[in-house]
Amino acid sequence: MNGYLNESNFLMVEEGFTTRDLLENLLGELCQGSDQHTFFVADLGDVVKKHLRFLKALPRVKPYFPIKCNSSEGVIRLLAELGAGFACANKAEITRVQGIGVPADRIFYSSPCKQVAHIRYAAKHGVQLMAFDNEVELSKVARSHPRARMLLGITADSSPSAHPSMTFGTTLKSCRHLLEAAKEQAVEVVGISFHLGSRGLEPQAFAQAVAAAQMVFDMGTELGYQMHLLDIGGGFPGTEDTRAWFEEIAAVVNSALDLYFPDGSGVEVVARPGRYYVTSAFTFAVSITALEELPMEQPGSDGRWDRRASCITSMMASTAPSAASCSTAPAPGLGCTRWKQVTVTPVAVLFPPQRPCPEHPSHSSSLRGPPGHAEDRIADGLELPELHIGDWLLFGNMGAYTIPASPQLGGCPPPHVTYAMSRTAWKAIQLFQGKPLQAEDDRESFCTPLSCGWEMAETLCVPPVFAPTGII
Repeated sequence: MNGYLNESNFLMVEEGFTTRDLLENLLGELCQGSDQHTFFVADLGDVVKKHLRFLKALPRVKPYFPIKCNSSEGVIRLLAELGAGFACANKAEITRVQGIGVPADRIFYSSPCKQVAHIRYAAKHGVQLMAFDNEVELSKVARSHPRARMLLGITADSSPSAHPSMTFGTTLKSCRHLLEAAKEQAVEVVGISFHLGSRGLEPQAFAQAVAAAQMVFDMGTELGYQMHLLDIGGGFPGTEDTRAWFEEIAAVVNSALDLYFPDGSGVEVVARPGRYYVTSAFTFAVSITALEELPMEQPGSDGRWDRRASCITSMMASTAPSAASCSTAPAPGLGCTRWKQVTVTPVAVLFPPQRPCPEHPSHSSSLRGPPGHAEDRIADGLELPELHIGDWLLFGNMGAYTIPASPQLGGCPPPHVTYAMSRTAWKAIQLFQGKPLQAEDDRESFCTPLSCGWEMAETLCVPPVFAPTGII
């Protein structure tokens, strides 16, 4: 192994042991008197599966995982072990990645807006690959990091968008001027970068962006640059319930690369998949800390409104500030995204475990975050069974933009993360790295030979090796 991840970093589980099994074990322990009210369970095997799937679908593309998407140590260590690069947005993220031993040449300082002190820190610690999309940023780098290798960030979307991430990246009309300015300041521009964000769910948007990048490559060649790096950003889906499946997007990307940057052109391609890697790997558990039943008026048989006919249950859960529906400044919590509302549907867990009786119908419920955070309106109109203080709610697909990168407001500690991986997934990592399995029974449990790591998902013989519903 490469030394970034070892068995002390996660809980090894046997095949057939699911995320739900582990959650129920943990909840059973917490009910014995712990004061912990929130926690994550991370299925690292799911991340392994996603990595192999990415390499198989996009064989020419090297992934750089954006730390801002999920800064948890287990994820960083696993992806470092698998050989991925990392896209860092600031000094703290660079420090976090280099703190576990990741070399500087596997780090992309991807933020288009950088503090001068952070640029100097990157220079001091050997991080050279950076991005820019305006003259101010170019001048900062020229003064503070003369050895930087820069990617010019472009936007291939001319339509107005309310999504702030789309404001980053210069227009095609401005590219030549910025390339000339970089030439004057002796800044090395080695390639082009773009990031589609949510537009990545429209496969043709990738094709249009790759075509635009090729035009800028031609501009660079005319100006004497030897560009050799293309960053296609992120925007790959992290779950299957999206408009376009990952393989559909990958097919369009591959076709565009073959057309505009064919194999043998000398252009290296990287991407920044964030949600893709971690969304489905994390489950979030929160406890109910307060309840209130509010009467809801309904028309009675006589035509009058009866306030006793039914009620809405308003619940308060021990989530971190700013949960699923974020309004202004985001803080870690339930699936928080900075700019886009996310719909979350919890699963109720009653302890001790019990099956809801048919005569006990579900209740229309409203879920709120902790007191003092009025903006933390998590969800309304949830159909949940009758719950009590101390019961738990589980939220799936919670791996993206939910892990706090800094201390939370009020000094609350971040939710604990329990990492788990199956023994088969651990063996798969060894095979991916070309390491021989030690025990005879280990060798017999896999099909051989395995010439390429990304063939494992189809070649491994032990079912259900990559079952999406369980810990692998």
